[in-house]
Amino acid sequence: MTLPFIDTNIFLRHLRQDDPTLSRKATAIFDRIERGELRVCTSDVVIFETVFTLQRSYQQPRDRIAEAVLSLLELPGLVLPGKRAYRKVFAHYRQGGLGFADCYHVVLMERWQTKEIFSFDTDFDKVPAIKRRQE
Repeated sequence: MTLPFIDTNIFLRHLRQDDPTLSRKATAIFDRIERGELRVCTSDVVIFETVFTLQRSYQQPRDRIAEAVLSLLELPGLVLPGKRAYRKVFAHYRQGGLGFADCYHVVLMERWQTKEIFSFDTDFDKVPAIKRRQE
């Protein structure tokens, strides 16, 4: 059985509650997921778009974004391969200093047990466990 895919706009309308019709529909979807009546899948790209839009377009603070998105990711009916890693990703993100994508990269590097990154992004210098290389 294949699962329906849930897109970024469903996350955003639910979290923002900024459109009377679409927000109500989005919240109804998440309510069904929470009650176990519906299982859906999503992707890392959807999570990245959601975080980026909440931060850049709606100027939401990192703590609020982390709390809101994690609460949805923890729903058992929301299938996202590797979703358990997002708790660590958001822990890095809450600290500031790194963008969300870079926080994700730090967690992947931990999982893959690599300590070096080729990057011109000096923000990685703030992560003691990582050595940035640019040669």
